[in-house]
Amino acid sequence: MAESQEPIGKRNDDPIVVFVQKKNRHTAHHGGAWKVAYADFVTAMMALFIVLWLMNTNPDVQKATGAYFRDPTGHGKQVGSGLAGIGDDLVLKKDDMHKLQETLAQALKQMPDFQKLKDQVQMTVTGEGLRVELLETAKGMFFENGSAHPSEKGKELLVVLAHELGSLPNSIMIEGHTDAKPFSNGGAYTNWELSSDRANSARRLMEDSGLRPNQVTQVRGFADQRLRKPDTPDDPSNRRISVIVQYMSPPSAGESSKEIANNLAPPAVREKR
Repeated sequence: MAESQEPIGKRNDDPIVVFVQKKNRHTAHHGGAWKVAYADFVTAMMALFIVLWLMNTNPDVQKATGAYFRDPTGHGKQVGSGLAGIGDDLVLKKDDMHKLQETLAQALKQMPDFQKLKDQVQMTVTGEGLRVELLETAKGMFFENGSAHPSEKGKELLVVLAHELGSLPNSIMIEGHTDAKPFSNGGAYTNWELSSDRANSARRLMEDSGLRPNQVTQVRGFADQRLRKPDTPDDPSNRRISVIVQYMSPPSAGESSKEIANNLAPPAVREKR
């Protein structure tokens, strides 16, 4: 008698299991990228509103804000200036040196008997900054002959310069120069010592009279190596003190090199009397 066959693995009495998959009605998770994009948008809108606000502020606020973005480290920060004609809160950069030159000229004119000194004070804008030169005469104008002691006129003029320059943020360099005539005694004290001592003497006097602490960054003595008149090395005007008001922003490398080349005079090799 043949047996009935059923499919292997399946019984008629096995329960039927039904799997129901519940669909999620929410959309898939997008992550946090949208937050970054939204933050960028908000930042851009805030920057736009700040710019629009600054465009409608007074000129002083605009000047101060512009100064910050030009010099965020604060090396050229604005300071109050007592210089008449320069204006308040001015950062002296290259384009402002001519204004400073005019202002110093006006301040020096207030000195008694300046008419007698005016030909011995020269100011020029160079690659280093504004150079103020005090030129000596044959009898000695700003320093006693052969000495690092300033004369009364020299003291008076250096005090005026210190008072005017001390309110500026710019650094100061002071140079000493001599003519090519050597000391007659042939001792150890030479034009090198004299030029350096005169520059240092001017520094001490100016620091006591208005220059800020550490405003003088260099004191240099050149003896007769940078003659103002190389063709006449013994000319008294080669003996001079130079006070240089440096730029807040350094000049380009090409301009600086050109200025140095112009200032370097050939060494005086003539026999001196």
